[in-house]
Amino acid sequence: MKAGADSDRYFAHPSSFIDDNVSIGAGTKIWHVSHVMGGSVIGRDCRIGQNVVIGPNARIGNGVKIQNNVSVYPGVELDDFVFCGPSMVFTNVYNPRSEIPRMAELRPTRVRRGATLGANCTVVCGVTIGCYAMVGAGAVIREDVADYALMVGVPARRAGWVGRHGHRLQADAGGAWRCPESGFEYREVRPGVVRCLTLDENAPLPAP
Repeated sequence: MKAGADSDRYFAHPSSFIDDNVSIGAGTKIWHVSHVMGGSVIGRDCRIGQNVVIGPNARIGNGVKIQNNVSVYPGVELDDFVFCGPSMVFTNVYNPRSEIPRMAELRPTRVRRGATLGANCTVVCGVTIGCYAMVGAGAVIREDVADYALMVGVPARRAGWVGRHGHRLQADAGGAWRCPESGFEYREVRPGVVRCLTLDENAPLPAP
C-alpha cells in the first residue's frame, strides 16, 4: 500500500494498492488486494471489498458499496449510495478488439444515486442507470434504465418498480404506490416515469 497524505482519514488494508494522485474521502474502507489507480476520486464513507480495481480516473460518490471482484473502469461514474454486487461487470468499450486500440472510444456509463446492481449482472457501456433502480442478479443492461425500475433477465427488461428502500411497489386503486417499510408514496407521473411524492430523489433518507 502507498499511503497518501490523507490516509489517516480512511482505512486501506495493507495488501491494497493506492496509487499517487487519488482522492479518498474520510471514513472509506478499502479491503484486501484492491487497487485504486491514479486520477480516481472516491467519496467519503464508501466500502470497497476485496479484489476491486478502480480507475484510472474513475469517479465514485459518497456512501458507495462495491462488493468483491468488481472493476470500475475509466468512463464509469457512480453517484452517491450506489451498491455494486459481487462480481458484477462494467464495460467501457462497445466493440473491443485486442488488435485495435479503442481507448479513445470509451462510452461513459453513469449509475445514479441509490441504484443497486445485483451480483453477476453486466452493464454494457454507454448507458445511464436511474436513481434507485434495481438490477437483478445476472441481468444484462444494454439500454438506459429509468428511475426506480426493477430490471431482470438477459437482455434485461423492466419487471416493475421499486422504492427507495428496495421493496417492489404495487399500485393501489388510486394509482399511487406506497412502500411497505417506509410508507413513502410513489406515482407514475407519465408512462415509464415514476416519482417519489414523499422525498426528492436527491434528498437524504430521514435518520432511523
